[in-house]
Amino acid sequence: MKDLLLYIAQNLVDNPDEVQITEREEEDEIVFQLKVAPSDMGKVIGRYGKIAKEIRILMRSVAQRQGKRVSVDIVD
Repeated sequence: MKDLLLYIAQNLVDNPDEVQITEREEEDEIVFQLKVAPSDMGKVIGRYGKIAKEIRILMRSVAQRQGKRVSVDIVD
């Protein structure tokens, strides 16, 4: 799942080398923290947060197929 998130984020931004993802497990959920260059934040979040919402929906659907719970936090 981390590879999928990395692939999506790198294809959205202008600086794919600056994409960083950290993964941590909390109780019954996997939390991914996505960090991109400050100039690329708007591209990952999108207008009214639509792109960020779609990324989260996609990751949840992939996790659900594997019987897991996941959340994506976009940090600056």
